Amino acid sequence: MSRFVRASKYRHVFGQAAKKEHGYDNVKVSGSAWDTNLVSASGRYISVNWNASGGGAFAILPLPSPFAAVPNFPHKLPDVIPLARSHTAPVLDTDWSPHNDSIVASGGEDGKVMIWKVESSAFEDWGQDHWVPEDFDPVARIDASPRKIGQVLFHPTASNVLASASSEHTVKLWDLADTDRPRSVLTGHTDTIQCLAFNPTGTLMATTCRDKKLRLFDPRVGGEAVRITEAHGGIKGARVVWMGDLDKIATTGFSKMSDRQVSIWEAGGLGSVKTMTIDQSAGVVMPFWSDNGILFLAGKGDGNIRYYEYESDSLFALAEHKSPDPQRGICFLPRRALNVSDCEIARAYKVSGSSVEPIAFIVPRKADSFQSDIYPAAASSESSLSASEFFAGKTAPLKLVSLENGAVFNGAQSSFTPSAPAPAPTHVPAPTAFSAPPPVTKAVTMPTHVAQTPVLLRSESAPVPRPASPTISESPVILTPPTQVDDEGKTTVLEAEVDRLNSELRAAREKIRNMELQVEGLKANARKAAQALMEA
Repeated sequence: MSRFVRASKYRHVFGQAAKKEHGYDNVKVSGSAWDTNLVSASGRYISVNWNASGGGAFAILPLPSPFAAVPNFPHKLPDVIPLARSHTAPVLDTDWSPHNDSIVASGGEDGKVMIWKVESSAFEDWGQDHWVPEDFDPVARIDASPRKIGQVLFHPTASNVLASASSEHTVKLWDLADTDRPRSVLTGHTDTIQCLAFNPTGTLMATTCRDKKLRLFDPRVGGEAVRITEAHGGIKGARVVWMGDLDKIATTGFSKMSDRQVSIWEAGGLGSVKTMTIDQSAGVVMPFWSDNGILFLAGKGDGNIRYYEYESDSLFALAEHKSPDPQRGICFLPRRALNVSDCEIARAYKVSGSSVEPIAFIVPRKADSFQSDIYPAAASSESSLSASEFFAGKTAPLKLVSLENGAVFNGAQSSFTPSAPAPAPTHVPAPTAFSAPPPVTKAVTMPTHVAQTPVLLRSESAPVPRPASPTISESPVILTPPTQVDDEGKTTVLEAEVDRLNSELRAAREKIRNMELQVEGLKANARKAAQALMEA
């Protein structure tokens, strides 16, 4: 056995299940066989797919806490409660807006997508004498498809942009201010779409499909995928999640021998970074990423939740939360709503049997002050773009919020901090993303969210070169200065300057990669149009 232990701030993270009276009981969970998480959470409410007669419905409930009971609200729900009932067939999926904790979208087997706004007054006098439950009414209805809607997902940076995946094997993007037609349609899937995920800025979308392929789309260009690769060998539920701003994608699925697997892919060319076998159970594994660099894996039918720390292209097992109650579905709370005073770095809501149970994942610390080293900035509730700006081609970084003081700022550079710093390189590696970069011909000034220093890029009139290999992205170049310390033991201003340059370099590379993906999307659409003309 090795005498050395890998340094990690999260080695002793443990899951603390809430007391029974802090969760919800008498929950009538949907019996639909559709592969969904069954539950979704915002910073104020949770939604649960409900088993309702006479159509489809889901419940909207105040957000329970693992540390205290919901004030003036029953732990055991009444047999009859207010529901969101307007669907005419079972509700399959719900998703809360990242920009408004009171807005939730739902998709159902009736092919409809509905938008709901929750008023806090809806929960007054619950269960009191002479209380009459009043169902929620949608504020918008979208005829999204003649077939079932299996997934709905809000855009992370643009307000009022929603994606829906249907049994037509397409993903449609909607501007909720004008729902007469979809603004973009993503095609090319040959079977049921199992999962979809936006990258942190919403400029790319990854999907998994029953045809065993992982696809990468430019959601604004539409059409077919710009990158496709073989993912997991089994056809059972594959899931995908974006690993923050690391330019990595995590997927879970099954091998041909029905082993449960987790795989890491680099986002540029969908090259495989690592595949790891978990076990041989039958339940679909639901992955969730935390910007602490932790990947949570919860299997349906399992009583445990595993979690791994990602570092140096490897997943290091931290521990697992064990419970005798198998989970039917699970979701995680947005990080901006965590309880930092109790060193809570993540919170799950677990649906099992007829209950919803909050689970806090806590780093044990004795200090009472804010623990800045375990709390990177979280995604803010402020949007970066309007829907019209997004579909017009504008991009903007995700807005972040400090969990210490609530300050909101643009996420120009990665908020991910490795648990142990890597040794300083002796030289700066040269870029290798393109086989033969053309001469620098134009200076482009970066957006206002980063320092206004010109960064030299290719001329806009020059054609975008094709990559020399399937991989078009690379590990970020990190400029590390020699350590210089003043008399008081503080680092010099040189380190701040290097941080600024790294920020600009990442932004420039993201811009180049997005331009290349747009070109690939246009080429794919052109090939499709040419083929249609030839067939005609």
